[in-house]
Amino acid sequence: MTSSPSKIYLGELNHTPLGDLRLAVSNLGLVAVEWAVSQPELTTYLLHRLKRNVEEDQKKIHSYAKEINEYLKGKRRDFTFPIDWSTLRPFQRKTLKAVFDIPYGEIRTYADIAALIGHPIAYRAVGRANATNPMPLVIPCHRLIGRDGKLHGYGGGEGLPTKEWLLKLEGAVVV
Repeated sequence: MTSSPSKIYLGELNHTPLGDLRLAVSNLGLVAVEWAVSQPELTTYLLHRLKRNVEEDQKKIHSYAKEINEYLKGKRRDFTFPIDWSTLRPFQRKTLKAVFDIPYGEIRTYADIAALIGHPIAYRAVGRANATNPMPLVIPCHRLIGRDGKLHGYGGGEGLPTKEWLLKLEGAVVV
C-alpha cells in the first residue's frame, strides 16, 4: 500500500545541543524543522498553510533526524536527504535555494542573496523569506548576516544566540 503524496509525516529529534526538534517530511522530502516549543506554529503551518494531512511516524523521519543530529554534533557538513521544495511559494523557493547553496562555514549578506537571485534591491524581501524559512538548520539562514557585518534576526531556538552558536559550530568568522 502506497502512502498519499499529500500526507506529511511528523516525528521528533530530542536531546540535541539546541534542544528538542520536530521534523516534518513528505514523500518528496523534508518539509519543516521546528523547535519543540514551537509545535503549535508547526502544526498550524502544516494543516492550514499547506493543507495537508499530518500523521505521526518516527520511522519516516529517522534518516532526516540522524543527519541533522550529526550536523549539530559537528560530524556532518552536508545533508544528503531530499527537500520538498514544492511547499514553498515561488519567491521564497528561489531565495531559499540560493541560501541552501551557501557552503558550510561561509556567510553571505541578505543583499548578496538578493543580487544572486536577480532582485538586487529586494534584500528586505530576502530577509522576510528567510524569517519564514520552514527548514532552519538545513536551509542555513543562520549563514546570513546584515550588510553591516552583524548578526540580524533568527527565529529558531533562542534567536541570535542560536544563530551565533551555529556559526561557531561551522567555524564561520563574524566580526
